[in-house]
Amino acid sequence: MGSLYRSEEMTLCQLFLQSEAAYACVSELGELGLVQFRDLNPDVSAFQRKFVNEVRRCDEMERKLRFLEKELEKDNIPQLDTGDLPEAPAPREMIDLEATFEKLENEMKEVNSNAEALKRNYLELTELKHILRKTQGFFEENIHSRTVSLVEEVRTSLAHNYHEASRHLSFVAGVIVRERMPAFERMLWRACRGNVFLKQANMDVPLEDPVTGDQVHKSVFIIFFQGDQLKTRVKKICEGFRATLYPCPETPAERREMAIGVMTRIEDLNTVLQQTRDHRHRVLVAAAKNMRSWLIKVRKIKAIYMTLNLFNLDVTQKCLIAECWCPVADLDRIQLGLRRGTEASGSSVPSILNRMATRESPPTYNRTNKFTSGFQSIVDAYGVAVYREVNPAPFTIITFPFLFAVMFGDFGHGLIMLCFAIWMILRERQLIAKKAHEDEMFGMFFSGRYMIMLMGIFSMYTGFVYNDFFSKSVNVFGSGWTVNDFTNSTGTRALDPNTTEWSGSPYWYGMDPVWQMSLNKISFLNTFKMKTSVILGIIHMFSGVILSLSNHRYFGNTLNIFCEFIPQVLFLSAIFLYLVCIIMAKWIYITPADSACAPSLLIGLINMVMFKYQKLDKNKTLCAVVPWYPGQQGLESFLVILAGLCIPWHLCLKPILLYMKHKGKFDVSKFLVLISYFPTFQIRIYPLSSQIKGH
Repeated sequence: MGSLYRSEEMTLCQLFLQSEAAYACVSELGELGLVQFRDLNPDVSAFQRKFVNEVRRCDEMERKLRFLEKELEKDNIPQLDTGDLPEAPAPREMIDLEATFEKLENEMKEVNSNAEALKRNYLELTELKHILRKTQGFFEENIHSRTVSLVEEVRTSLAHNYHEASRHLSFVAGVIVRERMPAFERMLWRACRGNVFLKQANMDVPLEDPVTGDQVHKSVFIIFFQGDQLKTRVKKICEGFRATLYPCPETPAERREMAIGVMTRIEDLNTVLQQTRDHRHRVLVAAAKNMRSWLIKVRKIKAIYMTLNLFNLDVTQKCLIAECWCPVADLDRIQLGLRRGTEASGSSVPSILNRMATRESPPTYNRTNKFTSGFQSIVDAYGVAVYREVNPAPFTIITFPFLFAVMFGDFGHGLIMLCFAIWMILRERQLIAKKAHEDEMFGMFFSGRYMIMLMGIFSMYTGFVYNDFFSKSVNVFGSGWTVNDFTNSTGTRALDPNTTEWSGSPYWYGMDPVWQMSLNKISFLNTFKMKTSVILGIIHMFSGVILSLSNHRYFGNTLNIFCEFIPQVLFLSAIFLYLVCIIMAKWIYITPADSACAPSLLIGLINMVMFKYQKLDKNKTLCAVVPWYPGQQGLESFLVILAGLCIPWHLCLKPILLYMKHKGKFDVSKFLVLISYFPTFQIRIYPLSSQIKGH
């Protein structure tokens, strides 16, 4: 299984890079993705490092690109994705990128400010158009409906509060947000003591806010009053409610002439706005073609400079020193990458890579591909294995989908999962190009597409065993029961294999579909599934313990084998392996005729631990007689005692031996050599310091 079975062998290396070649060398190593650098400046803050200015410039470029991305999203312009991954640009190209982004940002800000000013002007003209139209309607409505004009009606209305009704009548017109109109009207009435006359009408269409772009519903109003004091008060109230006032002529001819001028200006503004939108669209479309490559380039530049901040400068200030972990198997590729970086930078001094001896524990590195990455992520979510330990991921490729299928078990639903997974696999490139895998919900399904495929296959298998097809059973091979009527006087009845309805031959494969209609379906199926789950769980536990033996033998930990592996195996065998054996024996040897007297596994296991054994009564016939095979009492007593001895053996022996070794009262090395003579422990004996390392 190669490196999939164990993590890669890692080594600590020291790099000596010339200052002019460091950028290109780190770029090449980043493309390989095989190196993990160590921070050689842990006590230096991020703002005091050598390349902090370059990192800030990259942050500024990222900010400008995010601004352009938001503008693209506003106009629903998709970014062009060719699928290519551009390499990190040279340091001198960073200036060109900064100039390009600065030019685009300034141009977009100027276009946005101009468009906002034009939209604000367009909004004002549109509101003025509605005011002229509505006020003209106010006046014409009263003229056509009755002989008294609107002005005369207002004079009569205000004459009750004013002694001088002949005073000059003034009015103001404006627009206000429709939701504020009731409060606005109440405030006018209370503040002016009823000495104003208000008429209002709703606009038929909503208007666009030039800042937010939201659609706002507004109303047109006209207020009549007398005197400068009321005029000042009305304007202050309008200002407080954020109402916009517009000039409105008093005569119909002047209002008609102003309306014509407003319509002409609106048409001109529409033309200018359309040209502004076209110019904005052209700029954004041109930027969308290179947006993805720009983002990748900027992020790579930033990653390179952040990595260079981890390096140390030598005393001459001409060489950068770095330390990194890398796989031993890829040292040649790393050397080749350093050589390419040196040549690309034009440096005459080659970069140097030295392996260093260290007692530190290396990081765990497991190679993955698109098939194994999902399973490795599940394993790492529970905990990353220690360096060079057995990697559980290859075993999880089978166990995880299969255990899921044991619980899920439905042929129809498994088929749906399989079809969905195959669709994602076949359209893999198209989905990646559309960035569908970046979606939070769909990304989880896409990253586990191969896992879902296996889960679907195993679910179809277990569904076939359970005879579940969309929660329905199908009689494919012919039932072993000859039942014509499942109902009796009390309803659905239970199946009894001791009756003549049972033919004696089982269903050819899986569950007999007749059980789905029986009264004792749940007790029968749950018993079968529970026992199967117990067997699979114990097999899973034994597999983990056996993998620990592989780790102990690989690291030469003989003490762990004697003090951990052996008591674990004995304990599992004495309790759980014995339970599996009696489950299998009950399945094989208990016939339908003996089912009424079959021993209970749960009660039997409890009695085994409590050393309770049921004895035969001389006067009465006991159905469930225990022991139910010869020598059961002696064997079970021995197994319980053995399991009890394994507990202190497992938990206490190793700490005691290490404590005695520490105090100098016991030579653990001689003990290890002694037990190594047993055939089970014929492994290489390492020095004691390496065997008990980390304990």
